[in-house]
Amino acid sequence: MIPTIILHRTDEEIGPRQPGAIYQNVDGRFEVLALVTNPHEAAKLLRRDSARWAVIVRDTLRPDGQPFAVGSVWTTSDYLIRPAKSGYTAAA
Repeated sequence: MIPTIILHRTDEEIGPRQPGAIYQNVDGRFEVLALVTNPHEAAKLLRRDSARWAVIVRDTLRPDGQPFAVGSVWTTSDYLIRPAKSGYTAAA
């Protein structure tokens, strides 16, 4: 069983980035396509052994924006444009 404190920290790190959400920061405006909460899959996507989760996003400000994985934590410089769709299901 995963300790509760780790789950809360992970939720805080991910923030409101659930599939369907759109958020913006200094790097762009991103639509969340998937949330990967399986640490093994997240580590492969981010090429980082310590990864516990990953968010797959697409930059909506770029017409040719391709999906990519991010592992950056939610900060005060990020802000939500559109909340996630209801009925969230974690990938992997």
